Amino acid sequence: MCRMEWSDYDAVLFDLDGVLTPTADIHMRAWSELFNTFLAGRGVTEPYTDADYFAFVDGKPRYDGVASFLASRGLEVPYGDPADPPDAETVCGLGNRKNALFNEVLACDGIAPYPGSVRLLDSVQALGKGVAVVSSSKNARTALGAAGLLDRFEVIIDGLVAAEEGLPGKPAPDTFAEAARRLGSTAERSVVVEDAVSGVRAGRAGAFGLVVGVDRGVGAEALTEAGADVVVTDLEELR
Repeated sequence: MCRMEWSDYDAVLFDLDGVLTPTADIHMRAWSELFNTFLAGRGVTEPYTDADYFAFVDGKPRYDGVASFLASRGLEVPYGDPADPPDAETVCGLGNRKNALFNEVLACDGIAPYPGSVRLLDSVQALGKGVAVVSSSKNARTALGAAGLLDRFEVIIDGLVAAEEGLPGKPAPDTFAEAARRLGSTAERSVVVEDAVSGVRAGRAGAFGLVVGVDRGVGAEALTEAGADVVVTDLEELR
């Protein structure tokens, strides 16, 4: 167990995918189907892998993830517009196609939260701490609703809110800072809980009081190097 002095903090800012729910698994499946179909259509024989997900996609806004992966393979397509249809050969079109694939799987299979994460959520709310979800996903509310967690959070800063408010995505710290502000807290009095390197970097860049890395596959060393103060494999360890 990891000993923490919860009295040092007023708010806990949770990432969603891979922290509260295993929706990261669904995202990984959707990204794999998207990119491997796209690569095959371009005659590229080297497939997209889970390593690519962690290196170029994990934790980033959707279009940034598309652009980052394509750049890693030296592939260029027009950026396009967020209104592009899913079959458009643009960064936005590919991102929208991935979104459609994600929602298809979520609607078909549903999602259950990590039990240890729910127990930590119960504990910090019992202590009177403010809680927020800070996610790059524009599907955060849908996923939280599917997991039965939507009504547990006072503040949700997701990809939709970030776009509306003009907040840069992770690894910039702005979305976490906005969540802390809306909870009436400060960075120094807030805990960031993240499983993605980009999210941990955002927590460190924002000088938050504590940055917790949750190792769901990216590796404890990578999270520590990105700036995590503590790395756990299950949030149960923080209770």
